[in-house]
Amino acid sequence: MSETVPPQLLNREISWLTFNRRVLQEAQDPAVPLLERLKFLAIFSSNLDEYFKVRVATLRRLVKLKKKTRAKLAEDPAEQLHELLAEVGRQQQAFGDTFRNHILPELSREHIHLISERELTAEQRTWVQQYFQDNVRDLLSPIILDENLHHLFLRDQSVYLTFLLTQPHNADKHDEERVVVMELPAKRHGGRFVRLPDVGDEHYVMFLDDVIRCCADQLFPNYGRVQVHALKLSRDAELDIDEEVSDNLLAKIKSSLQKRATGFPARLLYDPAMPAEVLRAIGQKTGIGQEELVEGSRYHNFRDFFGFPDFGLTHLQYQPMPPLPHPTLPRTGSLLAAMARRDHLLHPPYQSFDYVTRLLNEAARDPQVSDISITLYRVGSKSAVAKALLKAAKNGKQVTVVVELKARFDEESNMFWAEKLQKAGANVIYGMPGLKVHSKLLLITRAEEGHNRLYAYLSTGNFNEVTSQVYADYGLFTAHPELTREVAEVFTYFHDHLDKTGQFQHLLVAPFELRDKLTALVDHEIALARQGKEAYIILKLNALQDERMIGKLYEASEAGVRVELLVRGISCVIPGLPGQSSNIQQRGIVDRFLEHARVYVFGNGGEEKLYVASADWMNRNLNRRVEVAFPILQDDLRAELRDLLDLQRRDSVKSRDWQNNFVGATEIPAAEATAAAEGEVRAQFETYAYLAALARPARKRTAPAGKKAAE
Repeated sequence: MSETVPPQLLNREISWLTFNRRVLQEAQDPAVPLLERLKFLAIFSSNLDEYFKVRVATLRRLVKLKKKTRAKLAEDPAEQLHELLAEVGRQQQAFGDTFRNHILPELSREHIHLISERELTAEQRTWVQQYFQDNVRDLLSPIILDENLHHLFLRDQSVYLTFLLTQPHNADKHDEERVVVMELPAKRHGGRFVRLPDVGDEHYVMFLDDVIRCCADQLFPNYGRVQVHALKLSRDAELDIDEEVSDNLLAKIKSSLQKRATGFPARLLYDPAMPAEVLRAIGQKTGIGQEELVEGSRYHNFRDFFGFPDFGLTHLQYQPMPPLPHPTLPRTGSLLAAMARRDHLLHPPYQSFDYVTRLLNEAARDPQVSDISITLYRVGSKSAVAKALLKAAKNGKQVTVVVELKARFDEESNMFWAEKLQKAGANVIYGMPGLKVHSKLLLITRAEEGHNRLYAYLSTGNFNEVTSQVYADYGLFTAHPELTREVAEVFTYFHDHLDKTGQFQHLLVAPFELRDKLTALVDHEIALARQGKEAYIILKLNALQDERMIGKLYEASEAGVRVELLVRGISCVIPGLPGQSSNIQQRGIVDRFLEHARVYVFGNGGEEKLYVASADWMNRNLNRRVEVAFPILQDDLRAELRDLLDLQRRDSVKSRDWQNNFVGATEIPAAEATAAAEGEVRAQFETYAYLAALARPARKRTAPAGKKAAE
């Protein structure tokens, strides 16, 4: 590719919306269990909420810049906003059609009826009215929109019900009207759904919204007509936090979180049946303008479907895939001793994350362990990891915790544990100047035979027990001296802030050399291809957006390097462009688990280089974050990882191309295949079968499902 021709790229915002449509495809797939399809609707809705709070809000801010400043941007934000809002509208139409015309009828066929107040029998109506009196009425706080109310504040991401109250008068007088607003008390109620008594084999459930609609006349008995509609506001969540690390950073984060709750409106979703005078009154009292109004539906906050009752109908859910025992890590006994003997590769959620918390608890108790260092990016609210670190600090260990306070939407939980750990005596480091700490590292120092030995856990996933049950990641337990020494060097950087360029021979570390070393690896494949030798690059990523790296992949493509991309989310690559990306293939998997691991593979003339990483190929990851890519040095673990990567490449059930078309298996050249699968392949299910085979006792172990010898 000529250096004078800029790479042709797909717009990042449209690419993200293309990804969210893949999520919607799962909700539309009749092969997915019905109640799981509801959860994919919830994921789609939750994703879109975050998109408006961050990306759309950012574009709205850019639109408001002065004309000269906007002219310096690569793309016109107003045009981008118009295009993406049009695509959002199309997706929301598809979402509504999926829910109304497919999911609801199928629920009914399974004897589950999500009914509105208009569909109640007389007996059910009596029950609902009593339920309202006993469980709901006292939770409601009506706000009257009249001249006495100067401003109406709508909380971020909360559903509100509006009531247009009409009192008819004689013909010579105008009807008296009043507008009332109240927040839907879903959290205080204990959920969004109310389960009604079963009738025989038939199950009935209602939105809490509709319980209130049913009983609106009890709330406002003095009015002849009550019209009820819903709306929801999403506020700008892009925090403008100073990047410097200082003594008052914690206070800045807390202040910014408070601003988030009162941030500028990004989207006001409203029921299209809402009377114009109600919408006008909302606008007048909130100051929300026409540009923030987005037509929604009767119901909002579909993410609440995560809490939809399952009625004990297991056939409508994914069949259990209990975490598998690890083939080389002991189920009881010392994990440190096992790490001293060899490396171990963990595969959450197929294998239990408990091995990590067990390791931390063992280190906390071990009298020979002197130091524990860890990076925390997203900490669970009931974190067993944080509790183990508290125990270690109380036992006199030197505990160093690098807490990223700028992990969007997890700042509050991270702050809570950071303060608790600091009070327990841990050395808490609040991130780095100008950088986010996104690497996932644990380092343990243990006194053995007169010297200190280092043990490390390096991962693609967060130290979070909840997400580890859903996010598919890789984690390496190792005591390899060269790897652990370099992990220690990363932790030294968190203390001394000194440039570490040249300090890493095995790890690829941002912001120092990750970009340059990746570029060199791509250049080496280009050189091999130009010599007529086999050259290939395989990348498994969550996101691919960095223009310079994409340009380098385009250059490799046109030099004859085979470039294969497995990208779950955003990708700005356009495969198959003549003269730019004709030798690039891209696909992505959306299935039961969220693909979260990053893997980089370079052919390297037959001696593959393989790295597992925390970093996507985005500008922010390569330039403005502390990221670590690490090699798998042990031969059997390298082969295991390549087997699993090949299963993903051969997925013929849940794999889509960059335009969301379902595609068949990739043909894997014999020269670089380590495993091949015959017939239909659903990678996540095959991965479970593969790891289950590895977990069997050696005398019973058989070849993993779908595996045959490399040709």
